[in-house]
Amino acid sequence: MYRLFPLYFFLILVLISTENFTVADHKIGSETMKDGGVIGILGAIVDNTSRACKEEKVAMKMAIEDFNSNTNQTLILHIINSYGDPLQAALAARDLISKQQVKAILGPQTWEETSLVAKVGSENHVPVLSFAEDTPKWANEIWPLLVQASPDQSNQMKVIAAIVQSWEWFQVTVIYEEGDTSASEVLPHLSYALKEVGAEITHFLPLPPFVSSSLLSEELEWLKGNQTRVFVVHLSSSLGVSLFEKAKEMNMMENGYVWITTDPFTSLVHSFNSSVSSSMQGVLGVKRYFSEDSDPFRDFDNRFPKRFRLEHPEEDDYEPGIFAVQAYDAAMTVAYAMKKSSKIGGQNLLENILQSKFQGLTGKVEFSTNQKLPPADIFQIINVIGKSYRELGFWSEKSGFSVSLGENAKNCSSMVVLGQVFWPGASTSAPKGWSPTNSTPLRIGVPNISSVFPQFVKVEQDDQLGNNFSFSGFSIKVFEETLKKLPYNFPYEFIPYNSDTYDSLVEQIHLKNFDAVVGDVAILAKRQKHAEFTHAYTEPGLMMVVPVRQETRNRAWLFMKPFTTSMWVFIVLVNFYNGFVVWFIERNHCPELKGSIINQIGTLIWLAFSTLFSLHGDKLHSNLSRMTMVVWLFVALVITQTYTANLTSMLTVQRLEPTIANVDILRSTNAMVGYCRGSYVRRYLNEVLGFKDNNIKNFSTAEEYAKALRSGEIAAAFLEVPLAKLFLAKYCKWFVTAGPTYKVGGFGYAFPRGSPMLPSINEALLKVCESGKILELEKKMLAFEKCEDVDEKGEESTQSLSTNSFLVLFIITGTTSTIALVFYLCLVYKSKFEPKKWMWSLMMVVMKYRGYGKRMFSRRVSDVPESGRNSVDNGSHSHTHTLV
Repeated sequence: MYRLFPLYFFLILVLISTENFTVADHKIGSETMKDGGVIGILGAIVDNTSRACKEEKVAMKMAIEDFNSNTNQTLILHIINSYGDPLQAALAARDLISKQQVKAILGPQTWEETSLVAKVGSENHVPVLSFAEDTPKWANEIWPLLVQASPDQSNQMKVIAAIVQSWEWFQVTVIYEEGDTSASEVLPHLSYALKEVGAEITHFLPLPPFVSSSLLSEELEWLKGNQTRVFVVHLSSSLGVSLFEKAKEMNMMENGYVWITTDPFTSLVHSFNSSVSSSMQGVLGVKRYFSEDSDPFRDFDNRFPKRFRLEHPEEDDYEPGIFAVQAYDAAMTVAYAMKKSSKIGGQNLLENILQSKFQGLTGKVEFSTNQKLPPADIFQIINVIGKSYRELGFWSEKSGFSVSLGENAKNCSSMVVLGQVFWPGASTSAPKGWSPTNSTPLRIGVPNISSVFPQFVKVEQDDQLGNNFSFSGFSIKVFEETLKKLPYNFPYEFIPYNSDTYDSLVEQIHLKNFDAVVGDVAILAKRQKHAEFTHAYTEPGLMMVVPVRQETRNRAWLFMKPFTTSMWVFIVLVNFYNGFVVWFIERNHCPELKGSIINQIGTLIWLAFSTLFSLHGDKLHSNLSRMTMVVWLFVALVITQTYTANLTSMLTVQRLEPTIANVDILRSTNAMVGYCRGSYVRRYLNEVLGFKDNNIKNFSTAEEYAKALRSGEIAAAFLEVPLAKLFLAKYCKWFVTAGPTYKVGGFGYAFPRGSPMLPSINEALLKVCESGKILELEKKMLAFEKCEDVDEKGEESTQSLSTNSFLVLFIITGTTSTIALVFYLCLVYKSKFEPKKWMWSLMMVVMKYRGYGKRMFSRRVSDVPESGRNSVDNGSHSHTHTLV
């Protein structure tokens, strides 16, 4: 349309320069121009072919009549019909200015007409009050005398976005009138508002003003073939009616469809006849709200139908709408501005208009600094049902949705609060907003990149049929179970995709080659640029798998492993000490404790270790030795039982130790590591974990992994958690995981960004998870890999025990034995404490232990007086018998 502006302007100049240029004079009924009684002349340009302009025409006449009646002054109104043609509107503006000497012009309704009229008005210093839906920001810079007498429509787009959010729709199609340049101002607001609530416009469908029936059918058939079922209609009343009549004819006003109309169309629904309403059943509409409770409106509403019926008897409904009250207020605005000074015009009149402040039929009339009325802040939601429509409620930016207005009104962010909505097809349940079609099943890409783990995704080609493929694996089964939970049909077809990387596969969604991707595809931030993923159906993470270091060396000495070396030494020392104490106390009562030195040493060793297994309490004569033996046996019992348990654990539990403890060791030793071909892991190893490119190697099969790890070709392999589980299930005796689990990835299904299917798929996937079906499928998959796994946590329970574990017991038994020995010595020598005799007795004992022969011993004893020898022998016997 902008391309036609130069042509319009050229024609205007040609016509202006022609001397024979005339415009028919329009009479104004009983109004006459009296010298001195007329304060000014007001012009108006309307399109008598549209219902909105018909209402505007009647309302402006009523406004001027009311003004003249209330002020006792005369203001003349000249109205010219433009027939909706921008060129005719420009010619009418030129005629009003040059011939009728108007001081201001009201109208027209469309921006195409307004732009030409504003040019003519600005050139002649005549203000123009436009009823166009939205005026571009740059318009006032080019035509400074242009005023927008209709509210800004940006908030209306927020209402539509709030409706879309209420019913959890995520994609909409916008149908607008081609050539309507105001749409370029309004629709960006809608796109932004939808993005704010997580939705988007997937298709724009422009329709020409005089669209043919065949073209309209073709366009609707194209919409019908798409999945989106939410349509926002931004059309004029005549074009909108044609659209809905054709949509009903093509069965697009049935269950599952959603139609939302904007204000230019919705504000005229009251004027439609029953046949038009029958083709719009279930349509939701958004329109500007104005109060009908004020006294001025009641008076206007009583008079308007009679006047409208008189001038337009062809119309079926005579009630005034927003266009009528809007035009009434605009005419009153100019009239009051001209009343201030009837001799002024141009810029001065414009300033008076912009300074207007009064309570009109639409509410408070006050212009903003950009020469526009403030944006409408309250909208009404209607639902077409039966022969007319129902008023569901209201929406305002501050309060959201509400059934009524006022301080006591209950507000909500969801439209659900407005009550029952009747949707197309007389359905009372909210449509899903989309529907996959049987004629065009979804093209789902399946990775045929690597056969490392075919248990997840396996693509097989039927050699006999050529292009036929079969798809199986864990990922495919989970997806099929998810589709079973959907409440609607989901036609699809799997298509194998051969590529080097999964990134390339996901990118095919962005390129429109696939509608979705199903397989072992990890969820990554980089891939989110091209697609949107479902919830992960596997555990996320990246694990390091390394060979095990099995304990095959020193198995002959495994019986020594339950205790540490220091523990064994301590056990031997404590046993010898306790055995010595018992031998020392019992040596004079047991014949087997006497004899040669070698015999006594052997007896002492036997006594020390036999106590670990039995207690010869009936052969002990002293209570001190019995006390020592009881405590000693208790300690021995604890030690032997602990030894038995720890040795049993070591014999029955195989301990698998990783050859590499962490990533730092791999980097410091410049070791080679492996990953799955086509995976994102290579980039992660390089950019995050810091491995060099030369130290990273890819593999195509699990067998190649195992062979490389065993041979030392690679020191470790990095696998996603689900793949690592599967690998270890098969090679659990040879490999273990080491180091931390890196929180990345997790397998998910990819769909286009903003896909309306995604919420339903996620909900179904959660149902599959909660039902335990995924766990069941995973167990079945792992059950095919028969391998007895080992308990890696068993290592802590089979470590060698040190003296720290028995220190208290050793202290108790050592202390008990020492106390018994001290008591015994005190009792034996308390009555014989003669230094010389005591020293000789101790010397004889020491000499006897040092191995002196009987001859040496006898020689030393012969030096002792006979009385002394007898006293020692007799004393030993006598005092031994006196022990308690």
